[in-house]
Amino acid sequence: MARNAEKAMTTLARWRAAQIQDQGKDKERRPYLASECLDLAKAEKWRMQIIREIAKKVAQIQNAGLGEFRIRDLNDEINKLLREKGHWEAQIREIGGPDYAKIGPRMLDHEGKEVPGNRGYKYFGAAKDLPGVRELFEQEPPPPPRKTRAELMKDIDADYYGYRDDDDGILIPLEQEAERKAMAEAIAVWKAKKEALLQEGAGSEEGNDEEALEEDEENIYAVEPDGESEDDSVDEEGEMDSMDGPCVSQQQHRARFMAHVPVPSQREVEAALLQRRKQELLERYASDDLVRQEGEAKSLLGMSTPKS
Repeated sequence: MARNAEKAMTTLARWRAAQIQDQGKDKERRPYLASECLDLAKAEKWRMQIIREIAKKVAQIQNAGLGEFRIRDLNDEINKLLREKGHWEAQIREIGGPDYAKIGPRMLDHEGKEVPGNRGYKYFGAAKDLPGVRELFEQEPPPPPRKTRAELMKDIDADYYGYRDDDDGILIPLEQEAERKAMAEAIAVWKAKKEALLQEGAGSEEGNDEEALEEDEENIYAVEPDGESEDDSVDEEGEMDSMDGPCVSQQQHRARFMAHVPVPSQREVEAALLQRRKQELLERYASDDLVRQEGEAKSLLGMSTPKS
């Protein structure tokens, strides 16, 4: 069995002894306004009392099974006590006590991290997991680091520009197949046009049909001769006349070009341009009197005034 000395050291025994000691004394209440207290010792006492209450409520709010409403109430009470503690610390500083705002410890949560919102409303324990509060603590992921120009250039090779797209052996067969289809469609269209022309000229003679088809078809290998002089054309005509009939017929079908208006020579064009340039310079730099005198002199001499 425990001895009397051990029984006296139990928590219940000590609490009972303190209760008996406080009996008959009026329990002093904490002032509502911190500015009413001018005793430094009492201000320190009330500050410590507030800190004990805060610690008690922070321990209670860790229980997530209390319910959303009870957790919100506890969090509000803790924030109210924190504001009251700040008022008492300011009063202690005013009456000559230490500045706890600078030397006091930072407020940490159960994980050892500083409680967020040090200058405003704070959340403790299970209050941080309430709906609408969890999003406040979710940090946005950092943006991906930007690559430098040198790092981007490392990924640029021949494949980037498509130089080796044909090496896989897939694109070339597809292109060949598409080319064959395009050629087949073009041939089919050409044959349809030929059949339509043949049907239109079915009532005419065969020779006329062949000539018409030959005229419709364009000779892609034909090369137009360069500009020939009149003498060369005359000589060719004389030679063609002395040749057989087929050659004469070919000469008759050859296209001929002739000018229906007189074409000035290169020398005449240069002279006209030179005269026009002289007239422009004269009109630009000569005065009206000089132009008039020149005209009178030319009229007396019987010279015609050049037209502008």
